[in-house]
Amino acid sequence: MQSRVTTPRTLLAARRQAFGPGVAEPPPPILRSWERCAALGLDFGQRPRVEPLSAAEMRAAFDRSEALRQRCRPEIETLHAEARATGSLVILTDADGLILDTLGSDSFAGRAAQVALRPGVPWNESLTGTNAIGTALVERRPVEVRGPEHYFEPHRILSCAAMPILGSDGTVLGVLDLTGPAAVHQGHALGLVGLAVAAIEHRLLDAVPPGCEVLRLHRDAGLLGSPREGVLVFEGRRLVGANRHGLSLLGLTWGDLGAEHAGGHGGDLRPGPLSLRDATGAPLYGRLQGTPTPARRRPHAEPAQPAPVVPDPEAPILDPATERLLARTVRLIEAGIPVVVEGETGTGKEVFSRAAHAACARSQKPFVAVNCAALPETLIEAELFGYEPGAFTGAARQGAKGLLRQADGGLLFLDEIGDMPLSLQSRLLRALQEREVLPVGGTRPIPVDFALICATHRDLSAMVEDGAFRADLFYRIAPYRVRLAPLRERPDRLALVRGLWARSDGPARGVTLSQSCEAALAEATWPGNLRQLAACLRALAALAETGEVLGPEDLPEGVASRPARAPAARPEREAGRLDILAQETMRAALAAHGGNVSRAARSLGISRSTLYRRCLSERATP
Repeated sequence: MQSRVTTPRTLLAARRQAFGPGVAEPPPPILRSWERCAALGLDFGQRPRVEPLSAAEMRAAFDRSEALRQRCRPEIETLHAEARATGSLVILTDADGLILDTLGSDSFAGRAAQVALRPGVPWNESLTGTNAIGTALVERRPVEVRGPEHYFEPHRILSCAAMPILGSDGTVLGVLDLTGPAAVHQGHALGLVGLAVAAIEHRLLDAVPPGCEVLRLHRDAGLLGSPREGVLVFEGRRLVGANRHGLSLLGLTWGDLGAEHAGGHGGDLRPGPLSLRDATGAPLYGRLQGTPTPARRRPHAEPAQPAPVVPDPEAPILDPATERLLARTVRLIEAGIPVVVEGETGTGKEVFSRAAHAACARSQKPFVAVNCAALPETLIEAELFGYEPGAFTGAARQGAKGLLRQADGGLLFLDEIGDMPLSLQSRLLRALQEREVLPVGGTRPIPVDFALICATHRDLSAMVEDGAFRADLFYRIAPYRVRLAPLRERPDRLALVRGLWARSDGPARGVTLSQSCEAALAEATWPGNLRQLAACLRALAALAETGEVLGPEDLPEGVASRPARAPAARPEREAGRLDILAQETMRAALAAHGGNVSRAARSLGISRSTLYRRCLSERATP
């Protein structure tokens, strides 16, 4: 039977039904997607017919995509705080649109699961119609699909922003997506996803392949070495790899890969700082890296000087109280005593645990992090304990070690331990007690030796009382508990803002935060804590112009300050006199800056809206 959306007339009727009369049509990528769906005969009024993978198929898919999941993990964790704070989900798929991971709001995850937005379900366009994941795969570009722009009616509860992750040869590796409820407008979602994907793709090009040279370039010399730089990989004169920024700067496309370019790209490229020009003739700055040639031995060579110590940009910024907690944690690890790190989402539990690992005797051995909330219940046993070859249908031919064995000799970090299923807690307890693991399908236990740190945002002792967490496991893992204070309770908030800003791209480009902007950031509520603050600062740096001074008015919507303390009562006459003085000061600042509201507000340390409300609005009052 022919679908009712396979003709131009019925497709137009579907659009009008979705958007209503008089509403502007969606952008071209959405229209093209609708037309493709209509050509496939998809019925927009029905629920799409998708079937989740079986447990065995999911294990096989996870094995195939393990490298991608590991590469994307830092950015997914960064977006995780944003997702939870805005009631959204971070979603990672493979190159076919199969959902691998979802992290974020537990309440929204339940609603999303009702429309099959969960791990193990394919969300390519041919099956699930117009959606950000599937349409981004087809279009090979960032795509945002809001509410009624989805092809199938059940999906119109969603608002999604997605971007493909491209390898150095232009191959699509997967898709990163941020999805929330359609009723909540998230104008920044696509920008955050774009920043995350740029960081992932930049990391793919970190290493210089043997026999190749890597050209790093940007219009701003301060951005060389950042995820915003362009990267081109040459094998001799042949271009063999790139990222999007590099191709765009030089007016190239993915089709230019494999072609020869004289001297790398239109000139004699020598190691060290370079001065180039882009496709329009504008100046570019670059640096060429390549396989170093062996240095010739020189007589009477001077002894080599020790390399300067460079501060670790990933090192945590700790206040004295947290430094004392870290020192205690290291001593406990050295004594073989497990530690539970408690704290709200985004307080830096994993960063704290990595710092403890770096400071202990096991620092040269692996740090293996496991997010218990992110592992599908059907796969968590095989992921943790590993499995033997042929243990189940779809198992990898060579088997798998499992995360506990990967941590052997080092430190195992079990994040969100409170979300581990009860059925698995007994197996974990046995592994901790016996110091050995039994792989799925195996018959002989394998000894393991690792230090253990668990982390949770839940109250484990209350969960034990409620029967939601095993008491014996709790007593095993929590002989000592460390609580990380939320950002709003830390006394060093201003120092944190300045320290995190110094690690962003902003200072290298001459972008600065005004004192009033720093104060606003330090006084904001930050429900996502350190992770949310760090993400906000990176976004500010990415959006700012070179040399710009940022004020409170430049902060993103939703960065709310703490509730102000109620002012002490003062005589009405005194209040009126202060108001007059404030207005006179504002008028003087406006006059000094030639009527420029932004500059006047910045010089006073107030927002533009305050200046309008307190001064300019009075001019318009008859």
